[in-house]
Amino acid sequence: MACFVYVLASEHDGRYRTYVGWTTDLDRRLAEHNAGEGAGAKSTRGRVWGLLYAERYETRNEAMSREWHIKHDRNFRRRLDPRG
Repeated sequence: MACFVYVLASEHDGRYRTYVGWTTDLDRRLAEHNAGEGAGAKSTRGRVWGLLYAERYETRNEAMSREWHIKHDRNFRRRLDPRG
């Protein structure tokens, strides 16, 4: 089953935030984040999130490893910022 690593973006009260996660279903996961449902992090609740970036992997282990690397690479996430 394919797995995806994703970066979400949200702007709220003048602050821009990103969130990094992994899933097997991008559409479902984004809907859960925006509805405040599921096993999502508390940091995503109460915000409107948009999909900023995604990568596809064949295994869960590959996706989880890449998620860890993106979470620790702030420069990568800054380069994704659509505000410039």
